[in-house]
Amino acid sequence: MLKRVFAAGLVAGFAAGLVMTMMHVLRIDPLIAKAEVYEEAAVQTHAAAIPHDHATASAEWEPQGWQRPAFTVLANLIIGAGFGLMLCGAFALRQARSGKGTDWREGLLWGIAGFAAFALAPAAGLPPVPPGMPGAGILARQAWWLSTAVATAGGLAFLVFAPRALWRIVGAVLIILPHLVGAPLAPPGIDAVPAGLAAEFVAASLAGAALFWLTLGGVGGWLYGALGPSD
Repeated sequence: MLKRVFAAGLVAGFAAGLVMTMMHVLRIDPLIAKAEVYEEAAVQTHAAAIPHDHATASAEWEPQGWQRPAFTVLANLIIGAGFGLMLCGAFALRQARSGKGTDWREGLLWGIAGFAAFALAPAAGLPPVPPGMPGAGILARQAWWLSTAVATAGGLAFLVFAPRALWRIVGAVLIILPHLVGAPLAPPGIDAVPAGLAAEFVAASLAGAALFWLTLGGVGGWLYGALGPSD
């Protein structure tokens, strides 16, 4: 079973990472490039008033040329492999407890749940933002994203698998709780990026995440079932 988890998880993860990379190349990266034009214009305007800040900002390292697509591919493959192993590990745990195998149809359902937990629910409070838009501190955003993803994943597990109504109520509370607490607020400031471009970026990012998770779930479920007995 361990070999099945690793084989299915890595293959599904690499497939999902490549799909996400294609989405970056075709849709997300062009939007980032447009947003960076507005960001640079805002930086130049600010630098005209405070030259010292401009000198500090211009010294920051950024990937250039081939580095950006290379880092994008590498990051997507690593993220895909990590989530793929986690998802196929969940397949194995479920099979060990219930004896029920997984196919591509159930894999798609798991993929939809992963999209809801790791993309859609966090985006409800912290939508993806392109360069040039102010945001809360990185640690605060990461902490809220992680707590929301974990709470949503746990809540969905209770809703689907819990045998008692009480635990399903707990699951619903877990899903709602991070949004009642609220996401960290961005500091006051002027957005350098037009609202229409920001909305396009949110839509493209969520579409990419949906394709990523559907590929991960579908390929992972199919391959996990194909590599061994289903019961």
